[in-house]
Amino acid sequence: MKVLLVGGGAREHAIAKVLKKGDVKMFACMNNRNPGIAKMCEDFYLVKETDVESVVDYARRKNIELCVIGPEAPLEKGIADELEKNDIKVVGPKKNAAEIETSKSFMRNLMKKYSIPGGVEYKVFDNVYDAKDFVESTGDVVVKPVGLTGGKGVKIVGEQLKDTNDALNYVKEIIENKIGGVPKVVVEEKIVGEEFTLQGFCDGKKVVPMPAVQDNKRAFENDEGPNTGGMGSYSQGDGLLPFLRKNEYDAAVGIMQKIIEAMKKEGREYKGILYGQFMLSKYGPKVIECNARFGDPEAMNVLPLLESDFVEICNRIVDGHLSNASFMKKATVCKYVVPKGYGIKSMADRELILDEKKIGKEGAELFYASVNEKKGKIYTTASRALGIVGIAESIKKAELIAESGLKHVLGEIYVRHDIGKKDYIAKKVKRMERIRR
Repeated sequence: MKVLLVGGGAREHAIAKVLKKGDVKMFACMNNRNPGIAKMCEDFYLVKETDVESVVDYARRKNIELCVIGPEAPLEKGIADELEKNDIKVVGPKKNAAEIETSKSFMRNLMKKYSIPGGVEYKVFDNVYDAKDFVESTGDVVVKPVGLTGGKGVKIVGEQLKDTNDALNYVKEIIENKIGGVPKVVVEEKIVGEEFTLQGFCDGKKVVPMPAVQDNKRAFENDEGPNTGGMGSYSQGDGLLPFLRKNEYDAAVGIMQKIIEAMKKEGREYKGILYGQFMLSKYGPKVIECNARFGDPEAMNVLPLLESDFVEICNRIVDGHLSNASFMKKATVCKYVVPKGYGIKSMADRELILDEKKIGKEGAELFYASVNEKKGKIYTTASRALGIVGIAESIKKAELIAESGLKHVLGEIYVRHDIGKKDYIAKKVKRMERIRR
């Protein structure tokens, strides 16, 4: 089967690895020359992933039968719609279904309309004057651009924002500068708890859930510094997390199922990957956001554990006959290698020295992210560079494997070493115990 992968990051490298386990000839369209993906392909095309016309034209020329979309930006541009028009199967929602991610106001309004559990108090504004009363009466709020910001647009009072005045200034900044591409802002109540990610395969009717993952977005250790696209993540062998109970996991799955059913009622049948970002609160899981694709780094935690045939899952998603998926009962820890200064001002275009064989001998998995390969050498961009993943029977062992792999990566780089460590996780467990009281 001829399969096209769209995207050139670590998430897409993880997708590429599970695609290649099937009987496929793989092709790729990507912004940058990801060396991990490139070496697995029959052919690849360096192109803007949002250049829908060029990607579809390439797919037609290569007689592609199935296309898997990695990032969200091409989905916002309607790539799934155009591929379907050309009789190419696609794993990724159509433009009107991808709004579950591309419009935060749409997602919130959908949950409210259908009384889906896990909602929060929120309002959507297009001017600061109207937002003032809600912000002042709510107190600690979360301020989000309505459109896409690569996971970096959210700011919270008490964290990135000092007080109500800071929040209103950020509301003004979003609206005036059209941050996220839309002059609108969502202001929500702040939920106290622990974040976790739940991803699911969706065929328009049902959600088949994957193991839960906790991503760690703050740039620096102890969850300090600016938000990033994600500095690393971990998962537990039983599919839960050290602070997440089975009934709470099941509640999150139920919320995602209700979202899929609501989308179908709206005439926006959802086929692809649904990513639920949840805050586990005193009252159970609350939805922080939904994404229309695999998470990055979370794809690197779940896909290496997949025992079922990924290509078969993709075909079943498209055909609307999804069955259960099987995952190895192992823990994972992913740590991102990023350029020095990432999250503030990255030191881009610096050479990375790494030894793939030695990383592999340590038992770690290597995933190339936003790097460029030039004349056989690897260079950083301004974004994340490499994901190193340890897989083992326990989080503790998986973390040690990830650290062993990191020893074989050199350059002007930074890593959050605390992710997955015993003390770091213990703090989260204790915090959740206090919140539940």
